[in-house]
Amino acid sequence: MAENNTPDIVYTKVDEAPELASASLLPIIRSFAAAAGVSIGTKDISLAGRILATFPEALTEAQRQSDDLAWLGEWVKTPEANVIKLPNISASVPQLVAAIKELQGQGYALPDYPEAATTDAEKAIQAKYDGIKGSAVNPVLREGNSDRRAAAAVKKFAQSNPHRMGEWTKDSKTRVASMDGGDFFSNEVSATLDKAATAKIVLETASGEKVLKEGVSYPAGTVVDATYMSAAKLGAFLEDEIAKTKAEGTLFSLHMKATMMKVSDPIIFGHAVKAWLKPVFDKFGAELKVLGVNPNSGLGDLLARVKDNADIVAAIEEVTAARPPMYMVNSDKGITNLHVPSDVIIDASMPALIRAGGKGWGPDGKEADTNCVIPDNSYAPVYDASIEFFKANGKLNPATAGTVQNIGLMAQKAEEYGSHPTTFEIPEAGTVKMILDDGTVLHSHAVDAGDIWRSASARKAPIEDWVNLAIDRQKATGYRAIFWLDASRAHDAELIAYVKPILEAKGVADKFEIMAPREATIASLETITKGENTIAITGNVLRDYLTDLFPILELATSAKMLSIVKLMNGGGLFETGAGGSAPKHVQQLVEENHLRWDSLGEFCALGESFKFLADQKGNEKARVLGDAVDAATQGILDHDRSPSRKVGEPDNRDSHYWFARYWAEALATQTGDAEMAAHFAPIAKALAEGEAAIVAELAAVQGKPADLGGYYHGDAQKTAAVMRPSATLNGILG
Repeated sequence: MAENNTPDIVYTKVDEAPELASASLLPIIRSFAAAAGVSIGTKDISLAGRILATFPEALTEAQRQSDDLAWLGEWVKTPEANVIKLPNISASVPQLVAAIKELQGQGYALPDYPEAATTDAEKAIQAKYDGIKGSAVNPVLREGNSDRRAAAAVKKFAQSNPHRMGEWTKDSKTRVASMDGGDFFSNEVSATLDKAATAKIVLETASGEKVLKEGVSYPAGTVVDATYMSAAKLGAFLEDEIAKTKAEGTLFSLHMKATMMKVSDPIIFGHAVKAWLKPVFDKFGAELKVLGVNPNSGLGDLLARVKDNADIVAAIEEVTAARPPMYMVNSDKGITNLHVPSDVIIDASMPALIRAGGKGWGPDGKEADTNCVIPDNSYAPVYDASIEFFKANGKLNPATAGTVQNIGLMAQKAEEYGSHPTTFEIPEAGTVKMILDDGTVLHSHAVDAGDIWRSASARKAPIEDWVNLAIDRQKATGYRAIFWLDASRAHDAELIAYVKPILEAKGVADKFEIMAPREATIASLETITKGENTIAITGNVLRDYLTDLFPILELATSAKMLSIVKLMNGGGLFETGAGGSAPKHVQQLVEENHLRWDSLGEFCALGESFKFLADQKGNEKARVLGDAVDAATQGILDHDRSPSRKVGEPDNRDSHYWFARYWAEALATQTGDAEMAAHFAPIAKALAEGEAAIVAELAAVQGKPADLGGYYHGDAQKTAAVMRPSATLNGILG
């Protein structure tokens, strides 16, 4: 679908700290790339950009924005695709509402998000906004499977400069709590289709049949799952764990992914809010409803709505005093684990807690042992096994630890639990059935009102591609390779039926192990503790979780991972790390004009993208650029030029100056392309001679508030002024 003006490389425009960093880094990249005849374009996949693209009818002609996500969704299916993808917001409802409000304040006549839609018009608006919520971007772009690992230079630096790890003790009270029945794990059924089919999902009740979804198409060989979580059992479990936490004297914490799992996890989060304030909901349920309280939006929204009702406020204070202390997002500001559903994201929060020796921050501003509540038992054993391992063996030593690489199944929306239109909160008791077009009932569950039912699928071609990618990676490294699949789980059993024949046909079955997640976690921790390496070959959700867990333990962050997606039609998607901590970075920038975001993930992705372009289009100058990027990245690490966390010390902008300098020096001294060397020699000289002026200009802006003109939809000129404050550097780059 390539257009005549399609750039060689597309850099995504996103949100928060990664996008702020882009305002500084992207001009450098464009300046250097131009010397190799490489064009760098941008496509807007930010939350604000997606909102504007969805409602052109509400905007003036000048305000309208193209649907860049749809364009990229087509481009990644072509061999020409070369995308550098930064982490974007996977919006929870509170984030979506906040972004809409900000845009309305900037003069965009967008409709409000109708959380309780009643009219057809409101339902239509809600449906359009719901298409923006959650992990709406990644399933569209990921037309290939994931190869994530720590770049060799990054791993070497982490071993030479080990980060601080919290101490684990054998008597730690920290634990993981999960449901022992009634959850998604225990209710899962799965089947592999022997022919192409279209399904409808219906709810049969005493009052008749309700169609939940129809026209869901699957090609032959697709693994189709269905499962549900019992609302009654979830409620009982949460109440029980609150009581147990109180008895144990630990912090209560809930770990969910209410951003990516945009349907299921916000509902589960809401059940936790209701369980925490059960006496208040029992007594004031009617009043809370009138005030528009939706527990799915979190405790923060609830408190804002009831602040003028003295009786409810007093009841909340009374209940809170009787509850165990809660794990805090911000102890100083009183922001609890249950305040905002997008504040505590399991793949970031659990590794951080494990790295800290099992400690979480309590309301008193002190660290304490924690009850980590993860209701569904599908992947909770990974965290439970990690905690028990460190209790028994003590903390991991980053100086000697090996590494866990990951090959993740994710192409064509594989295993997209909760991020798609086949997850439902059941309105009344009955039986949910998946019925194929030939009348076959593929799956069936008896459900009660309030239960959460969901289905997901994984297609044959992505599964086969995933297994072959794992074979290639194991062959390239010789590392211990483990498929994290549980033979006793319905979905995993269907995947194993694909995996084993491919391994046997390729003659490599002896090179691979298949283990359930708990056993695979223990085996992987044992392996890296010995200083050896392993490859975790996982499904989509575990890919998400493990590529935070192990990097945070090994490197202190997941933002420095090399993430390559080999698109199934020949293109390349290069991801730059995770963005879970991005909101705190923005807050610091706005307050102190210091951005601690580390662009190392972008550097790693950039080098791979240039080298891929060289292979793709025969542009050897692009290869020279890519090799020099690797040298510059090594320079950043060797000379400790990464951003500091503290105001007044070098930040993200300083790091970009040093990256440009090391990149120019590498290009000026390389001998593969004399023209490139001649071009960059004066630039390298100017960057070196301008060091004192550039560093002083960058330092001068710190310590004062920064005006970006918006959080979700900042002003481009204001952002550029904040992120490019060195006139000397800007002048050298042209």
